Order: sequence, then structure tokens, then C-alpha cells
Amino acid sequence: MISEREAMALALEAARTPVRRPHPNPRVGCVVLSRDGDVVGVGHHRAAGHSHAEVEALTQAGDAARGGTAVVTLEPCAHAGRTGPCTEALAEAGIARVVFAQEDPNPLAAGGASVLGGWGITAVGGLMVDEARALNPAWTFAQENARPFVTWKVAATLDGRVAASDGTSRWITGEVARAEVHALRADADAVLVGTGTVFTDDPALTVRNAEGRLSDVQPLRVAMGSREVPETALVRDGAAPFLQVVSADPVEALAMLVERDVHHVLLEGGPRLAAAFLRAGMIDAIRWYVAPALLGNGAPAIADLGIGTMDDVRRFDVTGVAQVGDDIRIDLAPRE
Repeated sequence: MISEREAMALALEAARTPVRRPHPNPRVGCVVLSRDGDVVGVGHHRAAGHSHAEVEALTQAGDAARGGTAVVTLEPCAHAGRTGPCTEALAEAGIARVVFAQEDPNPLAAGGASVLGGWGITAVGGLMVDEARALNPAWTFAQENARPFVTWKVAATLDGRVAASDGTSRWITGEVARAEVHALRADADAVLVGTGTVFTDDPALTVRNAEGRLSDVQPLRVAMGSREVPETALVRDGAAPFLQVVSADPVEALAMLVERDVHHVLLEGGPRLAAAFLRAGMIDAIRWYVAPALLGNGAPAIADLGIGTMDDVRRFDVTGVAQVGDDIRIDLAPRE
């Protein structure tokens, strides 16, 4: 026999099981306890279209679930998508009590606790909610703000240059830092640049492993701007999906992307695009790589922000600093 808190800890561990997030869905774990409080089922959501965590755990539990408790990291869904509502599955299995951590912020799926309560099943939320929210930070942000979470990635010299005066920018940082960027791309749903970057650098924007091979799962590659991206551009090479957003407005672009179930955007654009996102207040985190090098000229990391006095300077909170090979990584968040 274990406590509900111990069961929630097991459910959180189960939710972390998939190596990759089950995009576009969140990570979810579930533990089913028998009437006597014994663990009789453990499940997690593997991928979109696959069984939800509750159904996996209930299937494993079988008849032992009847009269028992389901402990879930996220409020059970009350709608039918690619799979049926988890509320119905719990009721049909004879579950008497449901304990969940995070309320579902998705308006299409929320309300499961009320549905369960209407059927006479006790539903209690809030147990280890902070740990549950930490499982799906970008997904939660997107549901609550109706736009994707945006991480701006920068690779610059000591004097803040992202390209030389002739336009070349490969490579400012070393191999270790570039490997980290591939991992960052793998964790994003979309990689966003401006059409100017596409024409100047012709980047592939794909995720590759240490051997240089393409990874199995790729983010959406997005070019933002009015100039049509040519068919010969690497972002159109078929190695990963591609989308051109014909807009100069970051708010409009992000609204289009969240409609495509993009919850986390990695912004890798040039100085002007970065400035546009900063001015619009659409950058939520910064990953800044500083190389021990000087150029003395060339493109700055950020274009004009319209700041003319120190009273208006943009400041950020440092959330982490680390040496990455020969380079330095600084993680920052906008200061409230």
C-alpha cells in the first residue's frame, strides 16, 4: 500500500519515460491504485493517436481498478480527439476516485473533473502541481497564452557580432555549442528565421546527431517574410516540413503557428527579426552563446530597438551560465 503522493511521484516518473515529447500532446503519467492502495497499473502517453496514460494504466490494472483510485499528472480529458475521452474510460473501469496534479489548460479538453463529479466519481486536483507543470512548460504556456513559447538563440562574438562584414557567419561558435543547438532544435516544435537569413545563409535548420545524420523527428522549419523562398533553398529540401509565413508581424506569425499545434518556437533569425520580436514582447527565453573571438565589424546581434537613453534599457535575468567547449552559454529570461 502506498500514499497518493507516492503514487503521484510514480506517475510523474512514468510521464518522463518517452525520450521525445508526444507532440502535439503533453507528457502525462498515470498510476492506478486498487481499493487497498496497491499499485495495479502504470501508464504514460507515448505519442499522438496512441492510448492516453489513463487508458494504458487501466488496461494493465484490469478488474483490479474497480473501486480504486487513478492518480494522474494532468486532469483527465473530457473530449474525443484521436482517442476517446479519458473520463469515460475511468468511469467504465469502475474507478471511484481520481487525484490529478495539473488542471488541463486546454479549453477543448478541460472540465474532466466536473464531468467525473457529475457521475459520482470523486475528483481532486492540485497534488504536486508544480512538478506536473514542469513536465510540459511550453505546452502549458501555449495553452494559457494562446501563442507559442519563444526561445531566441544567439551565437555572437565578444563584441556582439553575429556575422562578419562580408555576411559570413560559419562558424562563430565551436562544435560543442553547435551540438547543443541541435538538441535545442530537437526540443522545439518549430525553428523560425526571416527570409533574409534564408537568402543570405541558406540554412538547413534541421536536427542532426553527433555523426551528422538527420534525426528521425524534425521541427517545422519556418521562414517569415514576404520574399518567396526559392525551391532550391535548403529549407525546402524535404528533409523536414517547411512553412513560409508571409507577414512581418511577430504576433500574427505566432498566432498562425499555435493554430498548427506549435507550442515552442526556436527563433534563429537575424538582427532585424530578433528586434521585431523583442519590440513586440514575444521573446520568453534567450539562449546566448558567446565565442572568445572578436570581429570589430559586421552584423550586430540585435537591430535598433528604438532605445535612446539608459532609462529605457532592456534588462534580463540570468537563469544559467556554463562553459560549452571553448564558448560560454548564458541563459536569460525577460525581467518583469
